[in-house]
Amino acid sequence: MVAEFSGPFAQYGQQMLGGMKAYMKQHGDTVAGKKIEIVQKDTTGPSPDVAKRLAQELVTRDNVDMLVGFGLTPNALAVAPVASEAKKPMVIMNAATSIITTRSPYIVRVSMTLPQITQPMARWAAKNGIKKVYTVVADYGPGLDAEKAFGEAFKAAGGEMVGSVHTPLQNPDFGPFIQRVKDAKPEAIFLFLPAGEQGIAFMKGYKERGLAEAGIKLIATGDITDDGVLEAMGDPTIGLITSFHYSADHKSPENDAFKKAYADANGTGLRPNFMAAAGYDGMAAIYEALKKTGGSTDGDKLMAAFTRHATSCRRYTSARWKKPAAACTTSSSTSFRIRKTPVRLERCPSGGEI
Repeated sequence: MVAEFSGPFAQYGQQMLGGMKAYMKQHGDTVAGKKIEIVQKDTTGPSPDVAKRLAQELVTRDNVDMLVGFGLTPNALAVAPVASEAKKPMVIMNAATSIITTRSPYIVRVSMTLPQITQPMARWAAKNGIKKVYTVVADYGPGLDAEKAFGEAFKAAGGEMVGSVHTPLQNPDFGPFIQRVKDAKPEAIFLFLPAGEQGIAFMKGYKERGLAEAGIKLIATGDITDDGVLEAMGDPTIGLITSFHYSADHKSPENDAFKKAYADANGTGLRPNFMAAAGYDGMAAIYEALKKTGGSTDGDKLMAAFTRHATSCRRYTSARWKKPAAACTTSSSTSFRIRKTPVRLERCPSGGEI
């Protein structure tokens, strides 16, 4: 497992690993005669060179059968050649830039891509009277993906993009960017930032600089209202509109069972988020693939099994694979998930939690 376990993105690895443990808690640590062992490696953040070196160590020293995890796009892209050379399946549990799955025939993704969740938000905004939008996105693959997809869909629906800023991936000071947006007087901001601490910092600045009072709405991907930090963000998130493929508040028997399994395996100190759900889904895919290969860990056989397993995963029908996240299917030709993407409004009932 190659993921971020320390630094500002530490929750990425912790949440994915927590989801994996939840699945193993439910289904045991043995499948098709194979005992599942997770070997953790910490990239410490967006560190492509470190991620590649760790993946090479896992292949050559630890003799792993699969490479899994990958919270951030730069790390996933750096490891793709290692997966190809070693012919090891690489299971992406978060990194969401569209091009990742084109970089190796041994990559399968169980999370999402940014266009899948930004285009629905753009269409929703246009239909709900928002005509002028300013984009604020993190300056790396997913942010640029999100901005492009939102802009194309919003303009196609009759909207106007009135400006954009790209913020640093690490340690951004949002104050000047937020002021620039306020001075431009758009009707709304479309925001994409990596989940976690950056969302807390941006929401604080949004409130302090009075954008809501100035009539500037905030619409975003659900990374901003990541379930792992939503309570810490507090009241500034109330009224924020987001689109995303997972929410801990989603009402379904599958999600209830997932949250219980997560708490049983990891305790109740951290609310499971979309990366935890992807870790759970990733382990489900791995178990099913191993069943289909009869326990063989040959890379080509496993990739064929992943493809067969992914042809149908609609949770609202009698599909084989029922998931805690939103209903989805998978295109075997691209390894992309195709989801129904909910739009949600953050709210806080009296005496309740956000």
